[in-house]
Amino acid sequence: MEKRKKKKSEWFDWVKALLVAFGLAFIIRMFLFAPIVVDGPSMMPTLHDGDQMIVNKFTYLIDEPDRFDVIVFHASAQKDFIKRVIGLPGEHVEVIDNVLYIDGEKVEETFLEKKDGLYQTLTNDFSLENLPGEYEVIPEEHVLVLGDNRGNSTDSRMIGLISMDQIVGKTSLIYWPLDRMQTIGE
Repeated sequence: MEKRKKKKSEWFDWVKALLVAFGLAFIIRMFLFAPIVVDGPSMMPTLHDGDQMIVNKFTYLIDEPDRFDVIVFHASAQKDFIKRVIGLPGEHVEVIDNVLYIDGEKVEETFLEKKDGLYQTLTNDFSLENLPGEYEVIPEEHVLVLGDNRGNSTDSRMIGLISMDQIVGKTSLIYWPLDRMQTIGE
């Protein structure tokens, strides 16, 4: 009889441990970190199609996005996009002859691929006023995002500014494939 009780108690302990583990995994996945797979070439050369990354979901609960953060956001109810933050609230953004200007000041984009000193990824000229919404400055609680592959990216130039409510989180760690494992920054 004692043996049966001990076996039942052991089995119950295992079930409790598994429930706690699944509960913690659920909480971590829902509120802290989540995996995402890069879909398409819009962030080349920084990110490649099929790269698997970790999204930090809580960082923007305690901090605001910084220029050049790579973020994941809800582009629609069915689709999340990965893009780079270029413009922040209160700023005016424009690109003229492949040069980024924030509030009239030239800003270097070191992450864009250059060959022989020239950008291989051309950015068609645009100004904040030409984008959907026709803003003069980026409103509070919004950011302007662009893909690193400017010639092949659906970003703020087409879909408009991104509200903070749409942002899922920041991503900076590629964990798969192993030969591309790295952290990304500017």
